[in-house]
Amino acid sequence: MTNETGWGAADEAAPSCYRHPANSTYIRCQRCERPVCVQCQTQAPVGVMCPECVAQAQGRVPKTRALVMGGSGHKPVVTYTLMVITGLFYLLQLIPGLDATSYLAYAPYFSFGEYSLVGAPYEPWRMLTSVFAHSTGFVFHILLNMYTLWIFGRILEAMLGKGRFLTLYLASGLAGSLGVMFWAPHTTFVVGASGAIFGLMGAFLVIQRKLGGETTQLLVLVGINLVIGFLPGMSISWQAHLGGLIGGALLGFIYVSTRKLSQRRLQLALISLTVAVFVGLALSHAPMFVLG
Repeated sequence: MTNETGWGAADEAAPSCYRHPANSTYIRCQRCERPVCVQCQTQAPVGVMCPECVAQAQGRVPKTRALVMGGSGHKPVVTYTLMVITGLFYLLQLIPGLDATSYLAYAPYFSFGEYSLVGAPYEPWRMLTSVFAHSTGFVFHILLNMYTLWIFGRILEAMLGKGRFLTLYLASGLAGSLGVMFWAPHTTFVVGASGAIFGLMGAFLVIQRKLGGETTQLLVLVGINLVIGFLPGMSISWQAHLGGLIGGALLGFIYVSTRKLSQRRLQLALISLTVAVFVGLALSHAPMFVLG
């Protein structure tokens, strides 16, 4: 985690070491660009590296770990929390008589301002609640999604930090629902974290490509999963997959293109604008549907 304690204590000409605020230094880590004093420097092929980047490099973390933007690199708390919440939602769906799925599912098709399936008024928050719900008749649906979240979530959360990773996951899930809204408006209803999962893969793919990492295997994985959604007889929403993939790739591009400490404000502005556009699109159809 980026430790900014004491940054303001040093003069502008010589910032403070991020681990030892009392030590002023002109040297920065060549990977994450944080100021490092003599005690914290490790000589690299080009420049020096801070202790965290050295530890990550020795642990053989993918090259994308160069994208240090505040991630702690420790326990993936957000990833595990998302998995637990999804599991709890699934248990609620299994309770007889509760009919939780009808309160969580997203249905873009409207009839006289109401969902054709669940008879509810336009409720845009379903575009996110549906991300945490899954098909109760096919247990491998939730198992596969949670396994993929476990794989990519731990890597991306360490790279991006908790806040950025959570934003990526939720925004990608929303983008997946937008894909359904625009490309499959007459779908009965959708549930599942696939849009958010594809968003994680899209972001990871863009970051890897941008930093020169290997992406062939990931491209094959994404391609296979996209193709499966087009196969006849498969109750899979390729629209949600594609929407999430595009949304995640866009956010990943912003993250990796504004990873320098000096670009923090620009990154926040661009991410905020992107999320605002997603939310605006989600709300844009409400008046039309209410009017029938």
